[in-house]
Amino acid sequence: MHRTLFNDLVELCRILERTRSRTEKIALLVRFLDKLGEDEVIPAVRILSGKLLPEYSSRSLEVGITLIRRVLRTLPDRGLILEHRPMTILEVYELLNRIAKACGEGSRKRKERLLTALLTRLSNTEREYVLRSIFGEMRIGVSTGLLLEAIARLTGSSIECVKRAYMYTPDIGELASIAKINGIDGLRRTTLSLFRPIRPMLAEICYSIREALRELGSIVAFEYKYDGVRIQVHKKNKKVRIYTRRLSDITEGIPELVEIVLDNIKCDEIILDGELVGYIDNKPVRFQDLMRRFRREKLSKDLGSMNLLPYFFDVLYYNGRVLTDISYENRWGILEKVVDEGILANRIVTKDMNAAKDFLKRAEEEGHEGLMAKRLDSIYTPGVRAKTWLKIKKAITIDLVIVGAEWGHGRRSRWLSNYYLAVWNDSNDEFLVVGKTFKGLTDEEFEEMTKRLLKLKVGETERVIWVKPKIVVEVAFNEVQRSPKYKSGYALRFARITRIRYDKSPEEVTTLRELGRIYEEQFKRKARLNK
Repeated sequence: MHRTLFNDLVELCRILERTRSRTEKIALLVRFLDKLGEDEVIPAVRILSGKLLPEYSSRSLEVGITLIRRVLRTLPDRGLILEHRPMTILEVYELLNRIAKACGEGSRKRKERLLTALLTRLSNTEREYVLRSIFGEMRIGVSTGLLLEAIARLTGSSIECVKRAYMYTPDIGELASIAKINGIDGLRRTTLSLFRPIRPMLAEICYSIREALRELGSIVAFEYKYDGVRIQVHKKNKKVRIYTRRLSDITEGIPELVEIVLDNIKCDEIILDGELVGYIDNKPVRFQDLMRRFRREKLSKDLGSMNLLPYFFDVLYYNGRVLTDISYENRWGILEKVVDEGILANRIVTKDMNAAKDFLKRAEEEGHEGLMAKRLDSIYTPGVRAKTWLKIKKAITIDLVIVGAEWGHGRRSRWLSNYYLAVWNDSNDEFLVVGKTFKGLTDEEFEEMTKRLLKLKVGETERVIWVKPKIVVEVAFNEVQRSPKYKSGYALRFARITRIRYDKSPEEVTTLRELGRIYEEQFKRKARLNK
């Protein structure tokens, strides 16, 4: 059976890196995918994309710059290696997979041995691209969007068909494999299924009840916006699995929620979208305190007394039927029939601005974030930030990812405490800095953040440690300014971190386009001195 050499993939990367034409890049990818064996597609695409493991995987490579430097120092000179059999794509990916699987006592040493075994067998150029993929920084101009276009060209399908399939198959490698093996019919058949989580639908920012009514129509559904953890619940008879917005399975950590689902949801098969809220003394806890509940093996007395309660606001699948293409109003009708009222999101449907304002005030007085506003005829678009759902909050905040950090001064000198914050430029899949801040975290959070960032380090200059873009933070600010200092063209004034979003993935952060919209919105309330 034919096996593709890893060096062939590396040569493709080198050519792609030199190629500027988008059309030529797509043609190169199509030719390469076409000649791969069916079992080679997933490894090849994952390596190409710098996403070596699917989002829903509970495993991670946990290979940092320190470990890599240590391994590189011990590698023998290539000229001293008497026999060198070129590695195939499958062999390289199998070793990377074994590195990810290494866990428990002694795992660091096993990872080091496996990485040494891998890099020893590779040429210097092959090593470079393996390390780029490990750090998720391929820099070959191949975005997710480009790969989706290549898959469309490979199968002769429309880009809309491929994007729809990608909604339900959030791993780009698996999607390419479906396309390779089953073609356009496989893409068309790809849909939602039980116990295979999908990315949740997202909402755009809205500034007022008035704007929500104007944007969404004369009659709008308003729901409480809970300050909790987004959850996706899959149930088949007595089997229940609970996933986060990052597609992680958290079922084992919250057995009480499984009982709530079994006791309060009256159907055989269902997939629900909702929010999990923590309560102490009948008051909702802050998001960061709720997240501590999931990140500590032993609970403190306070955390142990926390009651967890889900609020469901959407149903995506019901007794064998996928519901994402039917209207929100009809989905809610199904939701009301099968989910007990006590765990339904608090909701009103109205065209009356004063009624909606009173509802917002009530939500805030009860300790919740604000409101969601939804168009009644909206369909559910997984992983997409749609204008048919709007989030209304009193304070303007956005989600950004940390891409670098500086050591602090004085009392904070032992911590990385000045963070470079970036938006997501979805037009070419890159993160762009829009400012930095040292405000908002506690000493405990600074210490924990420092440990996490050092594990993510990919480079270092005299002042800055650059890291993998993995940690998402919610940031409040006074205004958005134009700035020639940053490639993004924008800077945040008086930025401060309001919370660490452990539940969000980097791809969910605010986009450059959204930040531009926020910038323009400011001039509805302020004079514009120059364009």
